[in-house]
Formats: sequence, structure tokens, C-alpha cells
Amino acid sequence: MRNFTLLILLLFCFSGLQAQENRKLPVETKVEKNHQITIKGNRVSFKSTTGTQPVWDEKGDPIASLFYTYYERTDVENKEKRPLVISFNGGPGSASIWMHLAYTGPVLLNIDDEGYPVQPYGTRDNPHSILDVADIVYVDPVNTGYSRILDEETPRSTFFGINADIQYLADWVNTFVTRQNRWASPKYLIGESYGTTRVAGLVSELQNAHWMYFNGVILVSPTDMGIERGGPVKMANYFPYYAATAWYHGQLPSDLQSKDLDEIIPEVEKFAVNEALPAMVKGGSLTPAERDAMATKMARYSGLDKEVFLANNLMVGTSLFWKELLREQGMTVGRLDSRYKGFDRMEGGERYDFDPALTSWNHAFAPAFNHYAKNVLGFETDLTYNLFGPVHPWDRSNETTGYDLGQAMRQNPYLHVMVQSGYFDGGTDFFNAKYSMWHIDPNGKLADRMRFKGYRSGHMMYLRAEDLATSNQDIRQFIQDSMVGEGVPAKYD
Repeated sequence: MRNFTLLILLLFCFSGLQAQENRKLPVETKVEKNHQITIKGNRVSFKSTTGTQPVWDEKGDPIASLFYTYYERTDVENKEKRPLVISFNGGPGSASIWMHLAYTGPVLLNIDDEGYPVQPYGTRDNPHSILDVADIVYVDPVNTGYSRILDEETPRSTFFGINADIQYLADWVNTFVTRQNRWASPKYLIGESYGTTRVAGLVSELQNAHWMYFNGVILVSPTDMGIERGGPVKMANYFPYYAATAWYHGQLPSDLQSKDLDEIIPEVEKFAVNEALPAMVKGGSLTPAERDAMATKMARYSGLDKEVFLANNLMVGTSLFWKELLREQGMTVGRLDSRYKGFDRMEGGERYDFDPALTSWNHAFAPAFNHYAKNVLGFETDLTYNLFGPVHPWDRSNETTGYDLGQAMRQNPYLHVMVQSGYFDGGTDFFNAKYSMWHIDPNGKLADRMRFKGYRSGHMMYLRAEDLATSNQDIRQFIQDSMVGEGVPAKYD
């Protein structure tokens, strides 16, 4: 009896070990499926490859494995002329799910025309996908999505930092492009939010350390990418976003409120640079009359009371703005999309309790992807898909990615950049995106290879149906415009 009990215990332990092993990510695996979709009225046949590809250490041993989804059109004969788009989201610590299921990919999660979740959770075809003009791979960095560290002895600093992230992902991209035989293809990087920091650094790293050259980089809701700003510059740059948000909620004076947003924005951009910034720089040297007059103008363009600016030395940050704009209504506005409204436990205070935009989005994406991965892509695992994974502490030191992007453009005459921003994004606002462009290209010699596109939505501008169509078409046009004619040399005339 004792031996029988011991046998049962051993079998139980063995099965437990098996179960534990089954919850580990395979070092390498892939599942292929064939699909069809109608994009812009044309039927497109394509293949999905969903799987994992390792990250190796210097000895060639796998230390992590990254989950990816790769879509390639199957009715194209010459892949050498077929663009490849490599897509990342941000965080840091965010999976690639956002742009995958809501922007450029072949399917969309179920949301209404303004981006609010609806049930039943799931996906539908995306008639605006860029898959008609380019193949796309969506990559989940370490600890995001299904991607995981394999060797727990590997220091977390190998992956979790601005420059570490760029270095290991560049090596991963190099391997992916080689395995898929896409070295001859025109190539593009697209990143959203922190993903813009990532791809700005990646294009430089891939170009200078792997000798892989790109045709374009698309920056969706870009971060500051290490471009210096602070104090008065930082605060003055917020005014165009404040004005756009106040206009949306009907909080501007009647003469401004009656205008279209496109008429207001240039006026407020000039105010921010030519009036608000110099006033903030002068600080305590302003006379009481000058201070009062400036506070009056700031109130006019922000929807806030003049007293708010006077009480804060003319410099009102975004946290107070989100809480203050609709305080009389007992409501707050969203950080990532200020069209969204919420309310706090208390109407007092100077900061909201939560971002009503982000909380609205989260519960739509996770159920949709888990269903889609298993039932459509055919990828099965017991792992949790991390929308936001454990990647902290994150080393933010020595960031130069914006400047590196500018250097990569100067080194590569083929390289183009497009910025896409939502006017109601308070996390990575559109005027700071323009400011970054000015300082990526401080002498103005790259202007013909840079473009800015703004949309009447927030951080994820593609969640709004009208902007989904427009922003995808802007990417499609950008790809077509940055394709180089056969035999055109990479040189400056």
C-alpha cells in the first residue's frame, strides 16, 4: 500500500511538472492559415503565420522568445518589390494588439464608430487594412502578449530599457527578415506611443549595426523621443491641445467656438510660440498688468478660468487641465482621448482618479484577441496574453532616439518619416509631435521627406471610424510615395 501511495505521488508530481512545462512558451513554433478579405473593394488573398521566434544571447543560446503574427499577401509573385511593414506598440510593456486589431491589420475588434466597446466581443474584417499594399508583421516584445523570458538567469536589464530594447529587437528583426527572405523588399517601421521611441531607435540601429536600410518610419502618436524640452517650452506647447479639447466640449468663447477646429489650431499654435512661451520665460519679471493680460488670453484658448492660470504662475499642466475643464459639470476628460468623459469619487482635487479613455478600451481588446488567436489564427496556448506586461524597472537613461532618427535620415536619402497624431490626445499631444519634427530636422533640409497628419480623435485615432479610413489611406499613400523607382541612386544632388 505504501509503495502504491508513493507511485501515485510520483505520478502526480510528474503530471504537475508536465502542466508547468506546457505553460511555457515554445522557443520556436508557427501556425499557418489562409484567408481572404475585401480591401477598398478588391478581394485580397493572404496567409497568416502566427508563432514564436527566439532571442539569443552572445553564445547563441535562446534566452527569450517573441510572439509575432505575420500577414503576407499570397497572390503576389515578386516579393522583392512588395513592401514589408514591421509594427510595434508602446508602453513600454504594451503588446502589439492595439494596431493589430484596430488599425492596419486585416481584422477589427467590435467597437462603435467613435471607438466605444460593444458586445459580443470579437472581430470583423477591416476594409481599410494596408495589407493590399504591404505585408505586415506585428511583434510583441519580451513579457508582452505571449512573449516571455526563457532563461530566468538572464538579467532583466538585457531587455528592459530604451537602448537594451532597441538592441535585442534589432537582432530579432534581422533574423526575421532573413528567415522570410525579405532583404530585397522595401521596408517600413511603424510604432505607436512608446513604440515611436522604439522604431526611431531601431531604424538607426538596424541601419548602422545590421546594414539594413528602410524606406520609411511611421510615428503614431509619438513620444518626445529624447528631444529636449521642459519648463516653459513644455507648458506652452500644450495650448493647441487644450484649445482643441475645449472646442470639442464647447468650452471656448463663442467667437472661437463658432469656428471649425482647422481654423482655430493655427491661431493657437502661433499664440503658444509667440506669446505664451515668452511670457512664461519672463516669469516673475512680468508686471501685474502683463500677468493678468496673459492669464486672460490663456483662459480664452484653454476653456479654463483666468484664476487657474494666475494661481499657477501661468503654467498649468495636463493633470490639472483634465480635472478642471469640466469641473462645473462634475466630470473629467480623458488623457489618451479627451473626447471621453468620466467622473471621480470626489469633485475636488487637482488630478483625476483614472483615465476614462483607457479603461473604456481595455475590456474590448483582450477578449477579442484571445478569441481571434485561437479560433481564427489557430494559435493555442495556456499563457495569459499580456496587454501590459511586467517590464519594470525600465532604464530610460541615455535616450537619443529622435536625434538618431534624424541622423539616419541624413545618412539614407531613401528614408522618409510620417507623423500621425490625434488632436484630442493629451498623453502625446500633436503640437509636441510637430515640435519633435522641427528638432529632428533642425536645419530644415529633411522637410521634403517628412509629413504630418492630424485627426479629430485621440491617441488611438484609428478607433474612430472616420479616422480609421483616413489614417490607413495616409499610410498607404506614404508607402507609395516613398517607394523608389528602379535604378534611382541613393544620393543627394
